[in-house]
This record gives sequence, structure tokens and C-alpha cells, in this order.
Amino acid sequence: MLSQGAALLSRDTRSDWVRLRTLIFLRWMAIAGQLAAITVADRYYEMQLPLGLCYLAVGASIVANLVSVFVFPENKRLSEAEAMLVLLFDLSQLSFLLYLTGGLTNPFALLILAPVTISASALELRTTLFLGSLSIIFITVIAFVHVPLQYSDGSVLSIPTLFEFGFWLSIVIGILFLGFYSRRIATEIRSMSDALLATQMALAREQKLTDLGGVVAAAAHELGTPLATIKLVSAEMMDELEGQPALLEDARLIREQADRCRDILHSMGRAGKDDLHMRSVPLAVLVTEAAEPHQTRGKHVELTFLPGQGGSERQPTVSRRPEVIHGLRNLIQNAVDFANSTVWVHGEWTEHTISIRIVDDGDGFPSHVIGRIGDPFVRSRRSSQDLAMRPEYEGMGLGLFIAKTLLERTGADLTFGNASDPFLTPAERPLRSGAIVEVVWPSERLAQSPDRALGQNAPFGA
Repeated sequence: MLSQGAALLSRDTRSDWVRLRTLIFLRWMAIAGQLAAITVADRYYEMQLPLGLCYLAVGASIVANLVSVFVFPENKRLSEAEAMLVLLFDLSQLSFLLYLTGGLTNPFALLILAPVTISASALELRTTLFLGSLSIIFITVIAFVHVPLQYSDGSVLSIPTLFEFGFWLSIVIGILFLGFYSRRIATEIRSMSDALLATQMALAREQKLTDLGGVVAAAAHELGTPLATIKLVSAEMMDELEGQPALLEDARLIREQADRCRDILHSMGRAGKDDLHMRSVPLAVLVTEAAEPHQTRGKHVELTFLPGQGGSERQPTVSRRPEVIHGLRNLIQNAVDFANSTVWVHGEWTEHTISIRIVDDGDGFPSHVIGRIGDPFVRSRRSSQDLAMRPEYEGMGLGLFIAKTLLERTGADLTFGNASDPFLTPAERPLRSGAIVEVVWPSERLAQSPDRALGQNAPFGA
């Protein structure tokens, strides 16, 4: 069981990518420090710096941050390649700034360790090796080629060659040591977390099997007497119907089916069975199962399923995965919590995609929250008005985070938005005026071939 959980966690569906907001915040800190260092060196120590180029380098970081803030949502998580490009930009910007301000005579040269440390903590080994190698190359180049620091009288700031070599060597060793140290610690933490999750999955599965065994044992106990009675009566009927072949065959069939029921209960009680027919269901059945707990909560949940452009008239058969059901159920629960009266759940499929769109007639996502949807614990303290309007609502944050994470692990792409302008009056707003959540899968990640043979059920332990 643990090996199955580890295999699931090792798929290329990581949910621990670096948040863009984190790197933006760190870059703002670096920008503030760079501006302060340039200003102090120019005004207080009166050093002759190429201020135009220095401010150009810092301005590039400011522009990059502003573009990231306005173009991407706050909950944007970077893929491996995206995170590497961001760190590569920061590494190049800092190296260029060091080139303009004295090279290794600048004590802030040690900050070149930061991008490598971040990469070692959060990214793959090959990315860390690439950035670490570039850092060593950059720091070596600026040790020989740089704009020297000059005082106001024209004298050049110089340090002994031995000290400069020692500073270069300490930075190189720092890149190697901190990169290895951060990588090792982060890998151990992720491995322990994955192992704990796999253990929890195995324990939950075992608990389900234990519960199933208890139910089956109780059923076998309760059905034992009726089955024994059926078998006894059918045997007596067979003795009395020797001269009536048709009725005799019926009595024999009753006895055989009673024996079959006994064998099924015995097999289930011994090991349980994984019903292959339950692994694949039509899309409508999957979504209906996810929505079922929320259809009796006083809000109307309307389900529709139609083919999209180029989609087959036949509804796709999809994998009945528990993470898909749980994720969709959380999204529908959130829509029901905030809807005034109606929630629309629309399923659509094309040749290449399967999508589920959930819309409600509530007020929509708050403008200050919509960019952070998918992060845990984003809700603020609830007011008494909120408690009166939504007494069953427990908070928006962790549930949506779990739903988003589970669905993304199945290959889905989630989009959050509002169906109408929140500043419209109630009379101006359309019927479907609330929040919109759209979940889109590539067909190959969720759908199964209709010609796929199910085969024979196998025991759980096989």
C-alpha cells in the first residue's frame, strides 16, 4: 500500500511549486536594499558610480515586478521552467550590478548566494546545478572584469589580491555548501511529508477494508439462516419433483443461487473486492455523486450535460477517482454556501477536453480575495451579518485549497471568476450573477475508452 501511495505522489503533478508572490516580495526587498546601498555610496561616501546604469539595473527589477503584479494573479504558482527564469533574471541583474560597483570589492557580492539557495530549496536538482554553475561563472568573470570603485578625488578602492581571492573562494564554497545543504534539508522534508501522506492513505484504505469486513460479516451472519432455509427447502422440493423435469430444474437453480450467495459473502468477508465496474462511470454520474450531498440544503442545484463543439453525442466515460469527486464536491459546496437560490453545474466535452462549470446566483467572489483563491486560510474574521446570511458556511480557504490541489493533481486546470460586475444593482444583474469556477481536463487524463475491457474483479490484496 505504501508503494502505491509513493507512486501516486511521484507523478509529475506537483502542487508545491514556488508562489510568484513570494519571489515578488523577495525581489522588492532586494530592490530596496540596492537603492539604499547605491544612495549611501553616492551621497555619504561620495563614490563615483555609473549611476545611470546602476539605476537602469534596479529599474529593470522594478519593471519586472510591476509586470508580474499586474499580469498574473496573486495565487500564481510557478512551474519549474518559470521559476528558473525568474531566478535567472535575478542572478543576471545582481551580477550586472556587481560589475558596475567594483566586482568582488563590493561586500554585497555574497548576495549572489540567494538565487542558488532558493533553487536548491524548491526546485529540481538540474535547475539548481544550472543556476549554481552560472553563479560561479558570473562571480569569476566579475572578479577580473568590473568597473572599479572610485572616491570623489579619483582614487580607486583596492584590496589585496590575496583577500580578493579569498573572498571569491568563500563565495564559491558558499554556493556549493549552501546549495547542497538547502537541497538535502528540503529533500528530506518533502520525503518525510510524502511518506506520511502515503501512510495516511494506506491507513485510510485499511480502515475502509476493516469497515467493509465488519459490514460483510454482519450481513453474512444475518443472511446465513435465510440462505440455509432456502437451500433446505429447495433440496426437499427437488426430492418431490423427480417426475417433473421443468420444475426440478427451477428448484435446482434456486439451490445453486443460494450456494452462490454463500460463496460471494464468504469471498467478500475474507478479502473484499474491488469492483471494476465502479472505477468507470459516465460523466453525469460522477458529477451527480459529487453534488448529491448538497441537493437537499435548500438551494436548487441544476445539472446539465451537453457536448461541446466537435464533441461526440455519446457522453464520455470517466475515471471514478475519489480526488475528483471530493474536489468537485468542495467546489459545489462553496457555490451552495454563497448562492441565493440556485447553483448551475454544467458538464461539457469536446474531442480533446472535458470541462465542468459551476455558477451560482450569489454576490460572487470578493475583489480582494479573487486573486488569492486556492491559497489556504485566506478568509478574514466573519461578521455577524455573514453568520446570519450563511450559518452553514465554515470559511473559504482550506476547503478550496484542498479542492484545487486534488483536482490539479488529476491534470485539471481551474479558473475562478465572477459572472457579472459586482457594482451593478440587484435589478441590473443577470440571473447567473455570482461566482464562476471552471475545471478543465485534457480528455486523456480523465476519460476512458468506451471499448476498454473491465476483466474480472480481483481481491484487494492481489
